[in-house]
Amino acid sequence: MNLRALKYASPLILYALAIFAFTRTGLGCWLAILYGWAFIPLVELLLPPDNNNMDAAQEEIAKKDKLYDFVLYAMGILLYPVLIIFLYSMQDHGLSKWDILARIATMGMLCGTFGINIAHELGHRPGRREQWFAKAFLLTSLYTHFFIEHNKGHHKHVATNQDPSSARLGESVYRFYLRTIAFSYISAWDIANNDTRKTRRSVLSLHNEMLLLQMLQVVFVLLIFLFLGWKIMLYYLAAALIGILLLETVNYIEHYGLTRKQGAGSKYERATAHHSWNSDHLMGRLMLFELSRHSDHHYLASRKYQILRHHKDAPQMPTGYPGMMILSLVPPEWFFVMHRQMKKYHVSAENPVVMENEKHL
Repeated sequence: MNLRALKYASPLILYALAIFAFTRTGLGCWLAILYGWAFIPLVELLLPPDNNNMDAAQEEIAKKDKLYDFVLYAMGILLYPVLIIFLYSMQDHGLSKWDILARIATMGMLCGTFGINIAHELGHRPGRREQWFAKAFLLTSLYTHFFIEHNKGHHKHVATNQDPSSARLGESVYRFYLRTIAFSYISAWDIANNDTRKTRRSVLSLHNEMLLLQMLQVVFVLLIFLFLGWKIMLYYLAAALIGILLLETVNYIEHYGLTRKQGAGSKYERATAHHSWNSDHLMGRLMLFELSRHSDHHYLASRKYQILRHHKDAPQMPTGYPGMMILSLVPPEWFFVMHRQMKKYHVSAENPVVMENEKHL
């Protein structure tokens, strides 16, 4: 058994800090936030990226090593007990508004990292068990339609105007949130409805996966309301929303401004390494289960996270995904940095909004 798989257990530091946050007040409530959004980005600014790849023999060993799968499943399953701890901790009437905010933000961060991110990895695997767990983990953020739209929509239309999850050149992350959340949801319904019609069944039946998943989410929220009341339910909804926004921020930075050329017959060129932004900064890679080696993920979506490769011709971000997510929240600075990166990797900037921004570079 290859013990190198245990390095992917490093998110347990965040998990432990989250439990600490749910049992403390004051500064203790903020430790997980400080670790995820201050310590990790700072370390990644100071440490160089690691672009080493496994050789063929190492890849084969890692691909068959069940410890990598165990770590992945364990991280996802652990989300449910910590969610229960969070919900019950919010019943404490002695919490200040800042304590409440910190705990909600912490739970939201777990929904994004332990929930949606792990669900993304498992959702690409062909086994029914893996896909069932993917939906179960997405449930914690009430974003189960991601399973449908991402696998059957995003990976087909990535880096085109048909993909609601690919950020346009000159589009701020805030405009992107509004567009991607709305149209990804609509796209998931279209995909699921069409899949149901192909089986000659009614779209208003339980054979419609989208309908079934939405009903499951409603039941999940109702259970929280019935057992813990409306205020705890609202706290949970706020945490789920943060998890969703974390996912969509990652979507924003992954393909910002990158487009596939459209040829004859309205067909697009094949998605290549040039159509995803990558980062080899190690702490972000471990926290996100190698998601930042994103070009290789789009090259072969079923490739397990532990064997994703660095592509030398893929555009690289100047730091890790956590730091770039923070940068994206300040659009002028984001445009300043990313449009220079686009020039570095010979990405054209024909969008007039971008051209206007570039006058100040």
